[in-house]
Amino acid sequence: MNKMMVTGLAGVVAADTAISLVDGEKGHLVYRGHWASDLAINKTFEEVAYLLLNGHLPNESELHAFDQALKAERQLPEYTKTIIDSLPQDMDMMSVMRTVISSLGTSDYSFEPTYDQALRMIGIMPTIIAYRYHSKQGTDFVEPDLALGHVANYLYMLKGEEPVHAHVRALSAYFVLTMEHGMNASTFAARTILSTQSEIVSAITGAIGAMKGPLHGGAPSEVIAMLGEIGTVENAEPWIRGVLENGGRLMGFGHRVYKTKDPRAEALREVTKQLEGEDPWLDFAIEVEEIAIGLLDEYKPGRKLYTNVEFYAAAVLRAVNMPEDLYTPTFTASRVVGWSAHVLEQAPINRIFRPQSTYVGSMPTE
Repeated sequence: MNKMMVTGLAGVVAADTAISLVDGEKGHLVYRGHWASDLAINKTFEEVAYLLLNGHLPNESELHAFDQALKAERQLPEYTKTIIDSLPQDMDMMSVMRTVISSLGTSDYSFEPTYDQALRMIGIMPTIIAYRYHSKQGTDFVEPDLALGHVANYLYMLKGEEPVHAHVRALSAYFVLTMEHGMNASTFAARTILSTQSEIVSAITGAIGAMKGPLHGGAPSEVIAMLGEIGTVENAEPWIRGVLENGGRLMGFGHRVYKTKDPRAEALREVTKQLEGEDPWLDFAIEVEEIAIGLLDEYKPGRKLYTNVEFYAAAVLRAVNMPEDLYTPTFTASRVVGWSAHVLEQAPINRIFRPQSTYVGSMPTE
């Protein structure tokens, strides 16, 4: 009997999950029964991370315990600092993260993964990035500040000063909206590795390897370049008209999955609107988006080319002065929450992933 072959496993259901729903046709993104957009607008990183890992939003005491446990995982062991210091200077950040996470795989880690191990993966990731960043810059590493929340502390470790409210608020929303997105390539990689009864360290290491690929973890650099070329609100309309009249493409509009409004972009837009007047770059991005949407409707009527998450991700990352080579690592520091939730979900119902392939080579000649 012939078996149907689906290149890239597109549309193939690999698992049941209670973690998230991605419905591109309807523009839905749901985390554990909650609209992700509402969570991004109204909840903190810690609250949403707790939700994904535990299945419900925390009460006050649960949130406090989670916050303290996560903060306890920020410190880098001395041997990991030695590893980072010994790595080639031209090694990219994603490879550094992959290497350091892999080095955590001591005998304490085995199948099945534990909740505390998941917190370790989440808590330590921003510190790895910050330590390597300062090492390459030749500046002193900024130790974690336990008085700050997860996202604020990440910015603090990178910059050495307490971040402004608008930047923490915007980046927190970005973290919430990128921490989980269904059975994407990196999440599938993590679950596949764990399905062999390997441990969480290997699963997260493999997920980082998948995220490193530009088809998955590609940064919104082209959007930032576009906004930089536009330069001012006054130049937005003539610049965009020029692109559209010459058959060009506007970066940050349209999406492979979402055929209607991208709920992540809608939520980030709402957050940036709430911060209006607090950061000029965010204000600029909002005005450019409004002009672009109007012109896309004029030049491409009926195409329904809505703003995607990359547009506002670019606005947020540029506003907080995130170095461009940290865009994908920052995305990874967020997505590790989703990976960890999937790993914890996979373990108790585990069955090894073992798809088949169709042989298209030649047969031996007699």
